[in-house]
Amino acid sequence: MFAEHLKKIVDNVDGGIAAIVMGLDGIPVETYVRQNDKIDVATIAMEFSFILGQVRKAGDSLAVGSLEELTVKAQRLVLICRMLTPQYFVAVVVTAEANSGKARFLARMAGPQLAAQL
Repeated sequence: MFAEHLKKIVDNVDGGIAAIVMGLDGIPVETYVRQNDKIDVATIAMEFSFILGQVRKAGDSLAVGSLEELTVKAQRLVLICRMLTPQYFVAVVVTAEANSGKARFLARMAGPQLAAQL
């Protein structure tokens, strides 16, 4: 079931590369990568899972509320991480030229269905 939602997110964004559901411990639950894209999304998400954990802790200690989303824009890609539960997130990878707003929207819409499956 995770794969269907991840595929829908990636395939409905021009420039969509991959999506993954992962725990903050860096262990992937499910991954979808477009066939013609050769990106190690698990390694990318694993590296950023530590940062998500740190941002979440900072938000808690500053009493600004829980972390909902973190977007990282690099020269070659954009990584959108959206929390599903306090311990799991979905990460969507798109090209730098892609419509990252649409990717954010699709990740947000898929969030409740993904969270229900955890």
